[in-house]
Amino acid sequence: TWRPDLVGSAHLVEEIARLEGYDAIPTAVPTAPAGRGLSPAQRQRRDIARTLAETGWVQVLTYPFIPAARFDELGYAADDERRTAIALANPLQDDANLLRTSLLDTLIPVASLNVKRGNPAVAVFEMGTVSRPAGISPAPIPAAGQRPSEAEIAALHAAIPAQPHHVAGVACGPRTPARAGYPVETWDWRDAVEAGRRAAGMLADVSVRAASQAPWHPGRCAAILSGDQVVGYGGELAPAVCKALDIPARSIAFEVNTDAALPDTVEPAAVKPVWTSPVAKEDLAFIVDADVIAGDVRATIEAAAGEILEGIELFDVFTGDPVPEGKKSLAFSLRFRTDHTLTAEETAQVRHRVARRMRKDFGAELRA
Repeated sequence: TWRPDLVGSAHLVEEIARLEGYDAIPTAVPTAPAGRGLSPAQRQRRDIARTLAETGWVQVLTYPFIPAARFDELGYAADDERRTAIALANPLQDDANLLRTSLLDTLIPVASLNVKRGNPAVAVFEMGTVSRPAGISPAPIPAAGQRPSEAEIAALHAAIPAQPHHVAGVACGPRTPARAGYPVETWDWRDAVEAGRRAAGMLADVSVRAASQAPWHPGRCAAILSGDQVVGYGGELAPAVCKALDIPARSIAFEVNTDAALPDTVEPAAVKPVWTSPVAKEDLAFIVDADVIAGDVRATIEAAAGEILEGIELFDVFTGDPVPEGKKSLAFSLRFRTDHTLTAEETAQVRHRVARRMRKDFGAELRA
């Protein structure tokens, strides 16, 4: 707090120091208080970065400044809230005067630059904040020479935009180098969905479902959910986006709002027992309507099977004869295990329970 009565004392102290010499004043370094280490959010964000790095992604850092044309290049709709951005009064570049509202605003051009400079395989990710000023209004500037009032301070706080923490990645080109006798593997939309699911899965239990969201391809995009809340997206970038930003066709990307995925309270990790009994396997194929989402079917099977379900994988999607028109067959591989060797009768009970639940929820029939 500014006090006029102390101005003279400050000048006196400064004059004494000047006359005596600043070297005569002893240096006293304050003792740093003991810290409590990383917060739960910081630890989990580091886990996300380590997980992505271990699966082939390279972390980068980009400047958060973008041009207004970037929103058109990414295919954002006219009413998309991501088009509402903060304009800088004194930008570093006149043509990049807005703060990014998505990490992909700056990450996709970095991937494109790597490709142009001769890097055939690119898989980069970034962790940082974005600015979302939608719904706020500028605060009045308080007058100089006096302390702002409580109302003015409250208005200043209300004018601070939301700055959620995100993690995003962009990849293109081959995943593996060319080797004699082995086909070259390339990144595809499933890798982006898996990377986003892994990132969000470090914070909460997540699921995925088909979605349509710019800048992703409408038919190769998935939403990542924590409960019923969408916390991110992953998939293949739309062809128009790849062309506008000069990045190879069929490039992939994901982005997750880690603040939205982070639970309010961090529960201790639940460690499941390791059973030594043998696993029981079942392959089940269901005929469902063609517009049924495989992720919804998987969730239903998991709920019906119960705790003895150790793993489930979709291994086949089939249409055509003998599957009726307008239908498709979804085949899942199930693994069961518990504290004892499961009998044929026990696995048959689970199979019947799953079939009943599928018939109830989707009108599905068990394919012979």
